[in-house]
Amino acid sequence: MGKRTAVPTVNAGSMADIAFLLLIFFLVTTTIETDAGLDRMLPNTNLVPPLVQKERNVLEISINKENELMIDGHPLNLFELRETAIRFIDNGGEPEKCNYCKGRRSPESSEHPLIAIISVKNDRETTYETYIGVQNELVAAYHALRNREGQSLYQQDYTAMEAAYTDSRTDENTKIILKGCIKQLQEMYPLNIIEPIN
Repeated sequence: MGKRTAVPTVNAGSMADIAFLLLIFFLVTTTIETDAGLDRMLPNTNLVPPLVQKERNVLEISINKENELMIDGHPLNLFELRETAIRFIDNGGEPEKCNYCKGRRSPESSEHPLIAIISVKNDRETTYETYIGVQNELVAAYHALRNREGQSLYQQDYTAMEAAYTDSRTDENTKIILKGCIKQLQEMYPLNIIEPIN
């Protein structure tokens, strides 16, 4: 019987160390993107009394399964939505109550920004892109109104104040002042967007 020859082996001990170091390197250097969402309150169905509101103070927007917008039963393009929402919110139908409203004071539109409600009703087959587009236009309408009042009261846009408030380089005293200004503008034009439950 012949002599057995030893098969040479590769020392794999250092391979595990290298794999471990690579794993740590990738964990440390990889950035994880977080999904951005919409800041909205979901409808609460627990014993909420039905909303009693004058018809003129509610702007009803519906989106059908073909992604077509209807406002109070009339078709509307997405690019017209922002201006329509601004006219509705800032109508100022009660001039003695809203001295900062610059609207047409139409008896058919909202009485005051505090009670102006935008109701968005979606079909189940509405695309996500259309839904987000509508939400973005409505939020942009509120920001435009808040920017206008921010310039009037503080010579600064609302959006610029929000950016400065969230900036880590802004000192604490400035943040306290900004917080008060932002809160006042939000109270003048509260984000009253609801989604009725079918």
